[in-house]
Formats: sequence, structure tokens, C-alpha cells
Amino acid sequence: MTADGPAAPRLRWSEEDGTFAPVPPGGRVDVIDSWLVTDGRTVAPDAHTDRFRTACATLFAVPPERTSAFLRAALRRIPATGRWFPRLELTVQDGRPGFGLWLRPAPERGATVRVWVYDGPDTRLHPTVKGPDLEWLTQVRSAARERGADEAVLCTEDGRLTEGTTTGLLWWDGDTLYAPDTTRLDLLPSVTRKTLLRIAASLGTRVAYACPRPADLAGLETWAVNALHGIRPVREWTGSAFAAGPAPRAPIWQARLDALASGRRQEPAGR
Repeated sequence: MTADGPAAPRLRWSEEDGTFAPVPPGGRVDVIDSWLVTDGRTVAPDAHTDRFRTACATLFAVPPERTSAFLRAALRRIPATGRWFPRLELTVQDGRPGFGLWLRPAPERGATVRVWVYDGPDTRLHPTVKGPDLEWLTQVRSAARERGADEAVLCTEDGRLTEGTTTGLLWWDGDTLYAPDTTRLDLLPSVTRKTLLRIAASLGTRVAYACPRPADLAGLETWAVNALHGIRPVREWTGSAFAAGPAPRAPIWQARLDALASGRRQEPAGR
């Protein structure tokens, strides 16, 4: 059964009585967040709910306590068994924000990923928020699939890699783990990327930041990371003249990431 089949209901939350009711599929969303839930366990669940709460407040001035009330109700709806990929949603209709939950069964995790470097301008209006540019990102990812890739990676105007349409980037050069320089780039605050950098710090692994061009990663172990798949090593730079590097570190780091999964909280952290 697929994530867009009958087992994946989209639900609208009523602030008045705290209940959920089915809504038709499709339609625009303004803020989203999602993560993998396996038998009630998630990596960094509070980071996801905090990111969603912050985005709702920043873009639409939704009081944090109102978002937290929705989050408490939404988290209780996620089944305690099975693999799920729930999506929190905020949609503005007639000037009023409303909350929704899409309870999607989780797709199978991918072991590796083929990436295509998008050759057009990055026209996102809100690159640091998940949701407002979803339609455009979906179109770019579809273009990648038409070219035989699984994911598209975006670049700055001067050709520096930033992030994928659904993933953050990390790469290794020697014993140093690199991440994009967020002081120079507007990036989505990737929970998975941040979690892996935190693991690296705890292990004493050297971390550095850079703004590479695609060819700078030729032959290097490069990861596309997100909350669904965790770490997927890049196995092919589709349409590029250079090759991806081997990924010997990925399995052990994936195990370290998965080991952080914790049981769901009934009360979101923060206000």
C-alpha cells in the first residue's frame, strides 16, 4: 500500500474541539514538516516540531501555544507500531491559518542516491522554511527523474552547491566531515544534517564548512541526508563528467544515527 493510497488519510484539525476530520487530497500547503516514525520511535522529534512551530510563527505569526496544541493532538494520532512518514501541515485559507496532518505509510529507505545538479536558477522565495516552495521543488525533482536521477541539487548563482530538493549535503575529505557554510548560504535547517554534525562533535571528528562547486566533490564520499532515508551516499552525479567516490563510512554512521531514535513525546518541547 502506498503513501498516497487509502491508508494515508489527510486530516484537518479543528481548534474548537481538538478533533481531526478527513479532507480531500491535494491543494496548496504553506508550511510542512515530516519525519520517519518506526514503531513509535523517531530521531530528534523535538527538532522537527520546533522547526515547524518556528516556521508557523515566522511566516504567519501563529502563536507558539496554538501550534503546540495542534502538535500535541497530531502526535497522539501517529500509530505506535509500523513505519510511518507523517506530515504536519499549515495552510492559510481566507487569511486564517489552519493545521492538518497527513498520515502516510513510510516508503522503503533508499541505500544510495543518484543526483543531478540543477542547471537553472534557484527561485525559492523562502529557502529556510519547509513548505512555501514545495511546488517548485517538486518540479525540479521531477526534472531530475526525467534525466535518470533520484534527486536534484541546487546551486547559487556562482555555481556553489547548496542542498537538494529534499536533502541536505555532507561530504568527507580525508578524515574531515564537511557541511555547507550556513553563514554564507540560505539553507533549510536540516534536522538530519545537524544531528550528524552533533554526532561528529561527540566523537571528536573534525568538522569544517565550505561552499564547493560540484566538481570539488569528485571522488569524495558525499551524502544526501534527510529524515526519511537517513544517509544515502551519492553513487552517481548524473549528467556530470566526474564520478562519485566510494562511501565506506556511511553504514556505521547510519547505525549511529538510527541509535538516537527515541519514543514519541505526548507533549512537544517548548511552548
